[in-house]
Amino acid sequence: QVQLVESGGGLVQFGGSLELSCTASVIRGTLNEYAVAWFRQAPGEEREGISCIAGRDDRTFYVDSVKDRFFVSRDRAKNIVYLRMTQLKPNDTAVYYCATDLGHLCYWGGLLKYGMDYYGKGSLVTVSS
Repeated sequence: QVQLVESGGGLVQFGGSLELSCTASVIRGTLNEYAVAWFRQAPGEEREGISCIAGRDDRTFYVDSVKDRFFVSRDRAKNIVYLRMTQLKPNDTAVYYCATDLGHLCYWGGLLKYGMDYYGKGSLVTVSS
């Protein structure tokens, strides 16, 4: 069983920044080993993948809508994955989820299309205009 926990969401003004954290309360091994992706779901919309960091080489992936504004990273000493969000816009308002499928690689096309196996409960980010 895998349990992921997101934190750091909240209300931020247009153009502001926020950092989300993802930790694993229950996982086989440590979060450091695995690719971790971030998804978001805006009101009335489907959940979409937006970023991923690989488990071994920390290679990162982003969708165009967040590229150069959002930055995914991990702190291996703390077993935490972060999503630093900058230049936030009202249409970034969503519930943000971290996810993993216990693999080492970000199968980017696959996870965008099919998602991943395990998700946290999400953290709400609201961007005011």
